[in-house]
Amino acid sequence: MSTEPSALECVLSYRGLILDFAGVMTTPIGQSSRAWCASEGLPADAWRRTLEDDPAGRALYVELELGRMPQAEWNRETAALLGVAAENLMGRAHGGVRAVAAMVELVARARDKGIIVALLSNSYGFDPYNPYVETGVWDQFDVRVISGVEGIAKPDPVIFRRTLQRMGLAGTDCVFVDDHAPNLAPAEALGITTVFADGPDTAARVAGLLDLDPVESAATDSH
Repeated sequence: MSTEPSALECVLSYRGLILDFAGVMTTPIGQSSRAWCASEGLPADAWRRTLEDDPAGRALYVELELGRMPQAEWNRETAALLGVAAENLMGRAHGGVRAVAAMVELVARARDKGIIVALLSNSYGFDPYNPYVETGVWDQFDVRVISGVEGIAKPDPVIFRRTLQRMGLAGTDCVFVDDHAPNLAPAEALGITTVFADGPDTAARVAGLLDLDPVESAATDSH
């Protein structure tokens, strides 16, 4: 009798799925922010440069991510750097962000199978614009870990350990999906299987890992 494992036995049985928000559960923020910049008469990359490259803008964004600055204050301070109106700045720049239907379907199928699904997101603040509620994804998760609430952000390993603890699972039980490559290494160090979200086939690839039925092509949104 053969002692080789069957194909079925070779399939890893994951019990948890951890998903990033922007660019994974939603269309990329860059698409929306570039359109917003155009509407404001700004260079197309003004939003990205202010939040990522400008030292003052980056410092403000870190404060927002860690929950040390409310969104309304961040709106005022960042609007001054951009030279635009402050009212609901985050909401205006994110106005074109939408949930990805294929990922919404993936979450539903995973939960139906008994897989615990967690949202792990660096924060955008919550008021006056709550991106999780506005995109309709907030109530779809069993566990939610948001940097602005936790006071710690990806890629700090602590926030990954905290997520696993709240899921009640080991790293080897879980798959983590993120569109920012530096966030993958700390997850992998905890034994989590990682998926880099870099295209419209992300939901299909994750479904395959979780041994779920393929996501229907009609439910797939283009990034």
